[in-house]
Amino acid sequence: MKQHTVGIIMNGVTGRMGTNQHLLRSIAEIIKQGGVKVGAGETIMPDPILIGRDVNKLKRLCDLTGITKMSTDLDEALANPYFSIYFDAQTTGRRADAVKAAIKAGKHIYCEKPIAVSTESAMELYDLATQAGLKNGVVQDKLWLPGIVKIKRLIEQGFFGKILSVRGEFGYWVFEGDNIAAQRPSWNYRKEDDGGIIVDMLCHWRYVLDEVFGEVKSVSCLGATHIPTRVDENGNQYECTADDSAYATFELKNGVIAHFNSSWTVRVRRDDLLTLQVDGTKGSAVAGLRECYIQHYGNTPKPVWNPDIAQPIDFFGGWSKVPEQEVHDNAFKVQWELFLKHVVKDEPFPWNLKAGAKGVQLAEKGLESWAKRAWVDVPEL
Repeated sequence: MKQHTVGIIMNGVTGRMGTNQHLLRSIAEIIKQGGVKVGAGETIMPDPILIGRDVNKLKRLCDLTGITKMSTDLDEALANPYFSIYFDAQTTGRRADAVKAAIKAGKHIYCEKPIAVSTESAMELYDLATQAGLKNGVVQDKLWLPGIVKIKRLIEQGFFGKILSVRGEFGYWVFEGDNIAAQRPSWNYRKEDDGGIIVDMLCHWRYVLDEVFGEVKSVSCLGATHIPTRVDENGNQYECTADDSAYATFELKNGVIAHFNSSWTVRVRRDDLLTLQVDGTKGSAVAGLRECYIQHYGNTPKPVWNPDIAQPIDFFGGWSKVPEQEVHDNAFKVQWELFLKHVVKDEPFPWNLKAGAKGVQLAEKGLESWAKRAWVDVPEL
């Protein structure tokens, strides 16, 4: 058995996403399964060091996972040649400087999005990494969600005919924190801390649109701060200075029109926290995070507008559930495995820091559109 052991600096793993998705459900699970298989008798085994500012949190994570390496000294970890990958899941404002330091130390880069607070800074990270000959990538997890994978398969099979439009509904009610604890951190609602749902979610919608439906050509976006004050983790009331909702329409280069509502102030009456409806000339699909339902042209009902009688058509009855045809692992874990194969075996990994910069760019253009109350073109990077 040939085993490639890969030292990984995991910075920011004490945060919500870093702990749950990247450490517990990805790296810890990869270790538990015996590494990433890359051939007969050949595996890649991650060996992480957990980096953070809170020693007690780091110790708890080590106890929980069995990982033995931890530190509050990032510079010391970067100076250690054993660690070849730097991963960043810190808050957005801390990311660029840490990634630059990791590039200077010769580490391959993998990081959460947004990768920086501006397109210029994001492209600088990409340029620095590529000029240094370092492999680099950005988390684009939704591409491996079972529901979106099923939509991609339907597109590949020609199910939709010509795709006309895509409608996305994302979000849920985030409690204000006064009598029921908020389920998102308070910095999300402060612009000065790089918060805001436009910055957060348009990065996601960029790669979902580009990779699945077509390249984004232009955007019209309206943001809102519906809840003006919230209560933070220490029980203190604070003013919300960042947007908590975004209503964005995208024109794609192939003529498809996409619209995404993103909100932390909406109550869910749909199949999932994220649903996508794709309408085409031959069929439609509605997908959540995991399930996907389809209606073919031949199963499409013919409603007639008549508000004076009870609706005679069961609009849910004409949809069929897409069966499980593939095994779907955790989306974050799937991409981690692909990145490890990229680093060790030089397998393709197109989701690089430039792809991350495109997400930052769309968020910036969304904010610009909101400020101007106008459509804004999205130029090539």
